[in-house]
Amino acid sequence: MSADRLSKGVRSGALLLVVSALSACGTATVVRPSGSGGGVAHSTPQTSVAKPGQTAVVRRGDTLYALARIHNITPRDLAAWNGLAEPYTIYPGQSLRLYPGGSGSPGRAPTTVVTAPRPGSTAPAATPAPTTAIKSNISWRWPADGAIVGRFVAGEATKQGVDIAGTSGQPVRATAAGVVVYSGAGLVGFGELIIIKHSDQWLSAYGHNRKRLVSEGQSVKAGEQIAEMGRTGAARDMLHFEIRYNGKPVDPLLYLPPR
Repeated sequence: MSADRLSKGVRSGALLLVVSALSACGTATVVRPSGSGGGVAHSTPQTSVAKPGQTAVVRRGDTLYALARIHNITPRDLAAWNGLAEPYTIYPGQSLRLYPGGSGSPGRAPTTVVTAPRPGSTAPAATPAPTTAIKSNISWRWPADGAIVGRFVAGEATKQGVDIAGTSGQPVRATAAGVVVYSGAGLVGFGELIIIKHSDQWLSAYGHNRKRLVSEGQSVKAGEQIAEMGRTGAARDMLHFEIRYNGKPVDPLLYLPPR
C-alpha cells in the first residue's frame, strides 16, 4: 500500500486507520467520512486564524481536515504548524498546535497563513526524523523477543518502525507504562493493532498481533503483556513496532536498550 493511496482513504460508512510498516503496511491514520464530532457544517477555510497557545487533542475518528475546518484553519497550515506531510498522519491522543511555532501573540503569522492551495501547489515538506535520540523520561523496553527483520528508514513512509520476528502466540508487551488509545482491527494491511499513549508527546504502536489482550482506555504497566504475536496483515509471524514523538515516527533502536 502506498502513502499516495492513503491520502484518498475516506470511504463512506467505514473507519479506515492505517499504520506504516514494511511490505503490506501503511501509515496509521484515523479517517471518518463525516469528520470530527459531527462537524460536517464547517466549510473549508480560505485563510487561517491562528490561536496562540491553544491545542487540539486528536480523538478516535478525527482527521486533520475535519479539525482544520472546526478551528478555522486551512489543512495546509495546520499540517505545517505541526510538521506533518501528506498523508497528514495523526494519532488518537496526539496534541495539535493551532498556531505557528514560536507564535506568542494573537493574530496570523504572515509566512504561514495562506489562501487556499492553488492548482499545482506542493504539500509542506516533511520534517526529517531525528538521527539521535530525543531526550525523554520514559524507560523504554523491548516489546518482544526475536530477530529484527525490518528496520526504520528516515523519510520512507513504509519503514516507520522495526519488525521483530517471532512465533505465533508469543507475548507482546508494553514498551512502557501508559494508556491504550487504540485497540482494534480496523486497519488496512496491519491486522490487529494496539496504540499506547505514554505522555502528551510519546506513543507506541504494536501491529500484526494474533490476539489483543487490552482495550481502549485501559492503563498498562511497562512489560505487561498486551497481545499475542501473529501475522494478521503480514506474511509471517512478527511484531511491527513504532515509537512516535509528537505524532512523528522516530527510530525505535535509538530508544530501546541494547541487547
